[in-house]
Amino acid sequence: MAEAIALALRDLTKSYDGQAAISGVSLDVPPRATLALVGPSGSGKSTVLRIVAGLIAPDRGEVLVGDTPMSATTKRALRLRMGYVIQEGGLFPHLTAYENVALMGRELGWNAERVRARVTELAGLVGLSVDWLARYPAQLSGGQRQRVGLMRALLLDPEVLLLDEPLGALDPLIRARLQEDLRDIVRRLQKTALLVTHDMAEAAFLGDEIALLRDGRVVQRGTARALLDHPADPFVTEFIRAQRVLEAPR
Repeated sequence: MAEAIALALRDLTKSYDGQAAISGVSLDVPPRATLALVGPSGSGKSTVLRIVAGLIAPDRGEVLVGDTPMSATTKRALRLRMGYVIQEGGLFPHLTAYENVALMGRELGWNAERVRARVTELAGLVGLSVDWLARYPAQLSGGQRQRVGLMRALLLDPEVLLLDEPLGALDPLIRARLQEDLRDIVRRLQKTALLVTHDMAEAAFLGDEIALLRDGRVVQRGTARALLDHPADPFVTEFIRAQRVLEAPR
């Protein structure tokens, strides 16, 4: 198991065509903790995650993975230390589920036996029968594709997991089941995780803390209960009540 490390975001700013997507975002994710980023559409949460993943560069600020800053020279090595999960798993349709999971192992020169052993281990971890891995993504259910996507993200035993709306396209029953499985897996493997979701209930269930973004800035960070009981801004209360998930009926 890879050693858990911290993740630090320092004054991240990014603009597109003169319009700020995020402005001065600074956040820390302690080792083995999950921080959930929530906010309305256009609040900048996915931009933050894409910068951390090394997919885009900030205009200003930096990301540190452990003690190593993300840069043009360190990006490839750091990305190998991260697992990235997106909605529907982001699987390649022309590859079988097994080939999707095994892709990075083969890219790095793992032999077939090592790949097979790791894929089999991960199938057991996510509760997916090895027999299903011979199928193509179109032959799998949404929940199965998401489990395959998680397997692929975990193949290299990364220190950090980046989760971008990973369960957003699933029906409520499957989503609830996968939320439980995902939380158990992240905790069992002691990963440092950054989760993007629009769902406050999901953020409260999966995250140790929540950072609520609005217009590219962090409005408040804390536990779900702290945001509910001690909102730093009227928008915090408005956002939570709009989802009708944390307050008990009166």
